[in-house]
Amino acid sequence: MKPDRTLSAALLQPAIERFLELSAVKILEIERTWNPSKGTPVFTKNGTYTTRGWTEWTQGFQYGCAILQYDMTGEERFLQLGRDHTISRMAPHVSHVGVHDHGFNNLSTYGNLRRLLLEGRIPFDQRELDCYELAIKLSGAVQAARWTPVADGAGFIHSFNGPHSLFSDTIRSLRILGLAHQLGHVLMGENDQAVSLLGRLVDHAVTTARYNVYYGEGRDRYDVKGRVVHESIFNTNDGRYRCPSTQQGYSPFTTWTRGLAWILTGYAELLEYFMKLSTAALEPFIRKRQLIDLCERAARATAEFHLHHSFADGIPFWDTGAPGVASFGTYTDQPSDPYNDVEPLDSSAAAICAQGFLRLGNYFLGKNDTTRGHRYRAAAFTIARALLEEPYLSSKHQHQGMTLHAIYHYPNGWDYIPQDRHIPCGEAAMWGDYHTMELLLLIQREAAGKPYPQFFH
Repeated sequence: MKPDRTLSAALLQPAIERFLELSAVKILEIERTWNPSKGTPVFTKNGTYTTRGWTEWTQGFQYGCAILQYDMTGEERFLQLGRDHTISRMAPHVSHVGVHDHGFNNLSTYGNLRRLLLEGRIPFDQRELDCYELAIKLSGAVQAARWTPVADGAGFIHSFNGPHSLFSDTIRSLRILGLAHQLGHVLMGENDQAVSLLGRLVDHAVTTARYNVYYGEGRDRYDVKGRVVHESIFNTNDGRYRCPSTQQGYSPFTTWTRGLAWILTGYAELLEYFMKLSTAALEPFIRKRQLIDLCERAARATAEFHLHHSFADGIPFWDTGAPGVASFGTYTDQPSDPYNDVEPLDSSAAAICAQGFLRLGNYFLGKNDTTRGHRYRAAAFTIARALLEEPYLSSKHQHQGMTLHAIYHYPNGWDYIPQDRHIPCGEAAMWGDYHTMELLLLIQREAAGKPYPQFFH
């Protein structure tokens, strides 16, 4: 990747305004045409959003996009759309005991609405705030209940695959536990045992950094610094780690780039959260300095891996070890081509990574580390510029997606392949659209000199 240090939040504003004109049309079109009885929209097929029954993890992104559209434009109809559907349709996601996606669904909706209330963007109503906060508390506790202890004394929130499965995705969803803890909530267990949500957040962050992120220390023959495994498998009888695995990547020994994106952005945001906590608050679980160092290490390793394994504009392949990648030779100084017809690229991984770069860059600037701070911010703006331009910007009104060339599950063959192509291209995914909008909100706020949007206070 070639981060462009001439870019700034202000320079991207005209492109963001154009994006918001397009996203308004698309949000309303999905609302007009989508039949909720089908489930939730997941990814597009020939320009139209479709569903895919695996787990229900994208509805929060659907309504979250409407809420962010209001946040960035002030258009009340999008607030009404997002708020009404959050109240009427999101409750099952709050109590969903079968998924690891609570932060995705419920912070994108209840969390954003709470944030807007506290920012004064919505007329304050205590009962409305109470509603959102109750949902967040319960969601955080339900998420924390999916717990698998490990042999080293920590543990993790297991994926929908079962108690043996630690997904990298969950580190990004983990923020729901932090906010629920901040609101004073705990998970009540057997014999009225109160389980700390912060404790489980910390343990999950430690376990993920230890097993799902590689640091070039010879852990196995494929231990490349910054490489991320999608899934780690544990023996649930004794809590011991067994092996790497993957559901959506090419192999357990390559890097599925959306998994890396979840790690990068998840740890970058957790660093912001942990820095706000006192040493005393963390002392029952871990020394604060040790935790900060662990999160920094994971975030930096994955950030550098992405920089060294993406095209010049920051767009990566769907998996850096996929079989066709080698045929491209040295590609990191070349512009990306999603129509290459050899290996798919994944714009959704880029959108998630860009937010991680921006948060991480701001974090390091706050520590007076200007070298890393400016490097990572430049990477964020470079990716944002690519996503705001064709071929990644979905400029046709009839296409319901916002950010094109996203990949969902290439090994399973779920992604749509146009008739004249050999690989998926030209389609969008609900998480890609949402994370593009969340990225643009950060950039827009910075350009306007407005408060940095955050769930934690």
